[in-house]
Amino acid sequence: MTVYGIHNSHEQVHPAKLLETVVRAEQAGFAAAMCSDHFSPWSARQGQSAFAWSWLGAAMQATRLPFGIVNAPGQRYHPAIVAQAIGTLGAMFPGRFWAALGTGEASNEHITGTGWPRKELRTQRLRECVDIIRALLRGEEVSHDGLVKVDRARLWTRPDEPPPLIGAAVSVETARWCAEWADGLITVNAPEEHLRRMIDAYREAGGRGDLHLQLHLSWAPDEQTARAIAHDQWRSNVFPPPVCWDLDTAEHFDVVSEHTPVEAVAQVVHISADLNRHTEYLRKCADLGFDQIMLHHVGQELEGFVDAFGAKVLPQLKA
Repeated sequence: MTVYGIHNSHEQVHPAKLLETVVRAEQAGFAAAMCSDHFSPWSARQGQSAFAWSWLGAAMQATRLPFGIVNAPGQRYHPAIVAQAIGTLGAMFPGRFWAALGTGEASNEHITGTGWPRKELRTQRLRECVDIIRALLRGEEVSHDGLVKVDRARLWTRPDEPPPLIGAAVSVETARWCAEWADGLITVNAPEEHLRRMIDAYREAGGRGDLHLQLHLSWAPDEQTARAIAHDQWRSNVFPPPVCWDLDTAEHFDVVSEHTPVEAVAQVVHISADLNRHTEYLRKCADLGFDQIMLHHVGQELEGFVDAFGAKVLPQLKA
């Protein structure tokens, strides 16, 4: 049966408020959680960007939910530090943590001042990082000289069982490539045919493990408010690669999205005031084969969303 969880967007909500929200979500019937890991928001209107790994320790202590994170090792994060963070959470909360690894976006990584590599180099760098992280989680001493460098690193605190490393992908080609190394796949909502092709590419290439979907939605008691929330908070997120990969400040995203219509936002966010429509959309996503679906209400006020979906949507999905 598909697991329905809540996505916690550090770009949009203060971490103390997010902590209250995820506790409330568990009480409302959400069965899992994940969070973003950004240095910068996508828009000045979003206005936040807390350090995800600090928050994860608090959130996992405050709930019994399994958690995941989407991380980009190799530039802002050295892979040995990512391995240490994964290993620590895995040791403290056995069986409750997974990490998705991707190539990242310039908006977060440019802060190192080392330049933003071409896509093929970012892909190669991620592959090196995956191997380094896995070796460290196995307890090996690692030295490596490549696009990233490691000198005699060893993890002294490790879980008995390494947490799953999930591949993050938005294209069919990347989904196929992730099958080489990943313990599962995560993507975001897209047209049904595209999601089918991604799933097929991953499985046909030998991809194992759970399929995860981060699903962007906007709900409010009336349609006009639901549309306004989505347009205000998520219109800077409508641009496909390479634009979303290569713009490097929230101000840049705000400039290029200034005249984005709400109809364009509705292509990437499921917008409706009708909870039954949300339920049916989630059912269709589950029918595609996703094992875990993380609901991301793109608004900044989350209590109403959590309570309404906990009372009306999740019980229908579980039934």
